[in-house]
Amino acid sequence: MDIRGGWFVRRDVLPALIVGAIQLGFGTLANHHQGVPRALDPLGVALLAAGPLLLVVRCRYPRPVFYGTLAAAIAYLLIGYGYGPVFISLVVAFVTASLSGSRWYTYPFVAVGYLLMVWPVPGWRGYHGGVWQELGLFAWLSVLVVATEGIRQRRAAILARHQREDEARRNEQAQRDRERAEAARGLAEREQRASEERLAIARELHDVLAHSLSLINVQSSVALELFDRKPEQAATALAAIKDASKDALGEVNALLRSIRGGTATVAAPTAPTIGITDLDKLTGPARAAGLIVHTMVTGGPRRLPAVVDVAAARIVQESLTNVVRHAPGASVLVTLHYSSQRLQLTIDNTRPTRQPAPQSPTGGHGITGMTERAHALGGQLSAEPKVDGGFRVKARLPTHLSLPEPAA
Repeated sequence: MDIRGGWFVRRDVLPALIVGAIQLGFGTLANHHQGVPRALDPLGVALLAAGPLLLVVRCRYPRPVFYGTLAAAIAYLLIGYGYGPVFISLVVAFVTASLSGSRWYTYPFVAVGYLLMVWPVPGWRGYHGGVWQELGLFAWLSVLVVATEGIRQRRAAILARHQREDEARRNEQAQRDRERAEAARGLAEREQRASEERLAIARELHDVLAHSLSLINVQSSVALELFDRKPEQAATALAAIKDASKDALGEVNALLRSIRGGTATVAAPTAPTIGITDLDKLTGPARAAGLIVHTMVTGGPRRLPAVVDVAAARIVQESLTNVVRHAPGASVLVTLHYSSQRLQLTIDNTRPTRQPAPQSPTGGHGITGMTERAHALGGQLSAEPKVDGGFRVKARLPTHLSLPEPAA
């Protein structure tokens, strides 16, 4: 037998057998020792056994079992059998039904039963009890109700305690889940901030070093080529290398100071060495590397936010660096157009006049960095070849920003 079957036997069958043995045994003795109108016969035995049999299903059908045992007890008494333990199954059924549902289905029967047992049932059976018997019956029924109510209240208290414990466990589990979710969210945010900081540092290092190192590479090639034949031009190239390396060192030092100060998440340095408004100075290194650079400014130049000035200058520098590396000897047109809401940059270069030097197979990150800068400001950037063999970089940057404060 499984666990549920064993529980059914202990909870329902065994008590019913015990009550049945008591009712049949002591009920038979009571009928032999009392002067009763009717001796115990098969009908009386059946009525004595009816209550215990019904108790087998009392937990599943508490009220029907109570009504059935009540009917069997009433029939047993009205027929004229002797008083005895016929009420035991009725008491068990009453307690079970009272604990499982509303009191209105069981408690009123106690008052009605007491009145019937006082009058008229004793008169029908020719038995006249005294006041003490009536008080004793009242006390016994009162104890039954009080005991039942006590069990009911205890069960309610236990149920309430279990519910509070379950609620406390659910709240504790929910709190742990919230803490884990907040920890995971905080970790994700920290990882995102760290990733953004790494990207910003990588972008700044690329912008600072790639431009200068590309110019140094070009100028050093020129110096090596002209060192013996044209020392004056070689000296000019070496001077350009000196200036480019000096500028690179200055910007790297500014970047390192900004990183140590914890401000590398926006832009470092906070303002470029050369601003976008000084196009001649900004394009000077590219011209020194042999490019023909033309500039054109339309609209009304105005003071730009520092981050926009940084991004615009870096985009022009990176675009010129790419021309130096990939299109040597080409001519470049840098166009700035100021409008009320945005700054538009266009860097056009022609087809290269000589074959570029072989590049690293790993490729570069210049266009990616320029695109990230533009998108971080809410702008746009496109970089694509032209039909005539040249290349065009076009960027639109907003001039009025409402940037969030950097995260602490």
